[in-house]
Amino acid sequence: MDRNFKKEDVLKICKEKDVKFIRLFFADITGQMKGFSITFEELERALEEGMGFDGSSIKGFARIDESDMVALPDPKTFVILPYIEGEKEGAMICDILNPDRSHYEGDSRYILKKELEKIGEKGFTFYVGPELEFFIFKNDKSTEMLDEGGYFDVTTLDAASEVRREIILTLEDMGIKIEYSHHEVAPSQHEIDLRYTDALTMADIVMFYRMVAKEIASKHGLYLTFMPKPIYGINGSGMHTHQSLFKGDKNAFFDPKDEFFLSDIAKKYIAGLLYHSKEITLVCNQWVNSYKRLVPGYEAPVYICWARRNRSTLIRVPMYRPGKEKSTRIEFRSPDPACNPYLAFACMVSAGLKGIEKNYSLPDPLEIDVYHLTEEDRKRLNLDVLPGSLIEAIEIAERSDLLKETLGEHIFENLITAKKIEWDEYRKRIHEYEIKTYLPIL
Repeated sequence: MDRNFKKEDVLKICKEKDVKFIRLFFADITGQMKGFSITFEELERALEEGMGFDGSSIKGFARIDESDMVALPDPKTFVILPYIEGEKEGAMICDILNPDRSHYEGDSRYILKKELEKIGEKGFTFYVGPELEFFIFKNDKSTEMLDEGGYFDVTTLDAASEVRREIILTLEDMGIKIEYSHHEVAPSQHEIDLRYTDALTMADIVMFYRMVAKEIASKHGLYLTFMPKPIYGINGSGMHTHQSLFKGDKNAFFDPKDEFFLSDIAKKYIAGLLYHSKEITLVCNQWVNSYKRLVPGYEAPVYICWARRNRSTLIRVPMYRPGKEKSTRIEFRSPDPACNPYLAFACMVSAGLKGIEKNYSLPDPLEIDVYHLTEEDRKRLNLDVLPGSLIEAIEIAERSDLLKETLGEHIFENLITAKKIEWDEYRKRIHEYEIKTYLPIL
């Protein structure tokens, strides 16, 4: 994605390439892609004035008595969708405005923009590099796998690996840079890692990535899902998020004299992310199903601690290139790929920034496998854990000043309300486990 496109560039490209339709996309508060299409004839007006739409049916958007919204496309996000057959179609991510042209407080992209402006005032740029994992199944009605591969396995050129290859080629055609891809730990599970960039660009990319990945799988008659834990007993899908703060070309997380190569800023940032991790879990892991992944074992980080190479901790400092300034970063391992990337990135950097502002102290790293600690060991080490269910995450989030400040009143209240409804719907249902366990004996 060329972040330097201007309005006139989009118009010129569309005219030269005979683009007939342009899709205008935006996210609801849960991060689901929404949008509508316009014709080329409407494009200039859309770029200048935006396009009006009814926001009352979009989750977390306006009430029916104040439903008029304006979608203003950001030309910097313009791409041509290469997987569309027939007439060429372009696409852009939109900012959502009120009719008076003010920013709409329910627009999660605006929430991230505000947070990035805040850190920009301190001279920082926030870079992220997420690793999105996903499963590919035969259809959307079951979890029938396509392979029995494991971590880094080189399977034959079966349907799943062919889909992964086509997703990468399609994303690269759209100007999205891929770092690498591989088969993940679980059968039929894959990962495509995005080349790091600034947080707003990356959030837009994640939205495109998830849509494109599903579209390509569908073209092959398959179903691709970012559901955090679709199958009992095997690893779920995470979105481990590498992140760093830069000041100009200098990595603010790097200190060549420190034993961990971490600056004081980095240590306070990690401390802030650890301290507020339980509060932001509702945003980073927002679905009932998210908490089927966040259980001990299965490589999901549930214990609130940090280390260098240790992948059982919540935060780790990758040591692929120790002592290299550009490579110094931290990895926050609890988010899953079904989150809203705008809100998740905003909450991560907000928590880290709070650690810097308030001079939080960083505990010692825990270079042991915390998955195999006993309850007594965890008490001795004073190890806290992430919320174990959606309702626990909701209750913690409701008390969080950091979350209210970051999300703003509108999204905070609507997200809490939506998640309480989701929990109620879930807890009222009878699940397969109950039928199999209790029906024969009760």
